Amino acid sequence: MILLILLASILIVSVTIFQYDEQTKEYNTQRFGRKEEATKQNIEIELNTTTYAVTTNNLSKIFQNKIYEIATIHKLTISMYDMNGKLLKSSIPYSFDKAKEIALSKEILMQLALNSEHRVVPPGVKEKEVTYQSSYTYINDSRYKRIGILQLQIAQDNEDQKKELREFMSRLLFVYLFMFILAIILAYFLSSYITRSIQTISQKIKETRLNKRNEKITLEAASSEINSLVESYNNMIDQLEESAVKLAQSEREQAWKEMAKQVAHEIKNPLTPMRLSVQSFERKFNPEAPDIKEKLTEYSQTLIQQIDVMSSIASAFSDFAKMPTQRREKLDVIDVVKHALDIFTENYIIYIAEESNLMANLDKTQLIRIVTNLVKNATQAMKKDGTPPKIEVKVASENNNVKITVSDNGKGIIEKNKDLIFEPKFTTKTSGMGLGLPMIKKIIETYDGSISFSSTEGIGTVFTVILPKT
Repeated sequence: MILLILLASILIVSVTIFQYDEQTKEYNTQRFGRKEEATKQNIEIELNTTTYAVTTNNLSKIFQNKIYEIATIHKLTISMYDMNGKLLKSSIPYSFDKAKEIALSKEILMQLALNSEHRVVPPGVKEKEVTYQSSYTYINDSRYKRIGILQLQIAQDNEDQKKELREFMSRLLFVYLFMFILAIILAYFLSSYITRSIQTISQKIKETRLNKRNEKITLEAASSEINSLVESYNNMIDQLEESAVKLAQSEREQAWKEMAKQVAHEIKNPLTPMRLSVQSFERKFNPEAPDIKEKLTEYSQTLIQQIDVMSSIASAFSDFAKMPTQRREKLDVIDVVKHALDIFTENYIIYIAEESNLMANLDKTQLIRIVTNLVKNATQAMKKDGTPPKIEVKVASENNNVKITVSDNGKGIIEKNKDLIFEPKFTTKTSGMGLGLPMIKKIIETYDGSISFSSTEGIGTVFTVILPKT
């Protein structure tokens, strides 16, 4: 809108100046033509009423005094020449001596003779701010015989027209300045009105999530285009909710399927030796054998051991499935981590506490579970090539957080497994269910913390846990 008004104002100013210039030229031409016609009529009247013979030589006598009167009446300069271009009489007596020496050019004489109207109007000569316009025609006697050449010259001062143009342009500038300011104000409010609706839509789109309920957009007043956009967004939200429900249902079904497969797989492992033990006991059972009590005890221990394995499997899946309860208590992290490491007998586990005590509001049981799980994984990742193993556990304070790092010089994690480390069921060990790291990650995130790692194959791995103190 602003650009259109600016362009319109520039075009109108340009057209106005051009139009004024054309009108001025046309006015001056018509004005000079009228003066020329009236002057020639006065000259003809004088020629018809004179007592002198109307000849070339008598022109200066005929118009001896009359030429000044005619020039004064019509406000122009009159000069008369003979047919060869020699000056005979001029209405400017004080420049006569000088003018007498200046004859008409052969070019003017030639143009005048060849022109069908026998009238020559050369381009005006501009001196300072005044333009001098001249015309050349023949002077005829009563029988239309050419007896001389008449030059009329008028001084065209366009200052009045220029003043009028300046006044008009100043008014026009004022009008367009007012319109320009008005356009800026209207454009501002209009753009604010439009962008407010767009910003609302943009903010809603940014807040749109697949895993949460999204609010629809409601606008009280908006253009048809914005309303169409809002309607499309609301339709998308409806479709998104339907898709989210279907996706969630599909994910739950898939999770149950995967969990069922994993539970079935883990339970089959202890069931096989239990079945073999029962079959073996059935074949070899002899109640009269002297060592029947020892065999019964051995058989019972085997079954109890496998039952304990199945119980631990059920507990592991139960712990992973349920969200850890947030129980916060003020404890010394330095002391709790040291207590968690006491269950490990390996002498290559080094504990480094950068502070004497570090108080934080955390769950003691969950903190111990995090540390023991990471250290246990580190011990299982040690190399078998004779390299001296080393595990380093560090505890430090970082801003308002507790920072725990567990580093080892073990086998490291290969590149293709790095994205799967925290996935349930993923494990590189021959035994285990792959729930340890996912479970502690779930615990850490429940307490608004984070866990990350860096690893180089063949060099070692560093796990970093960040937990808030409060």
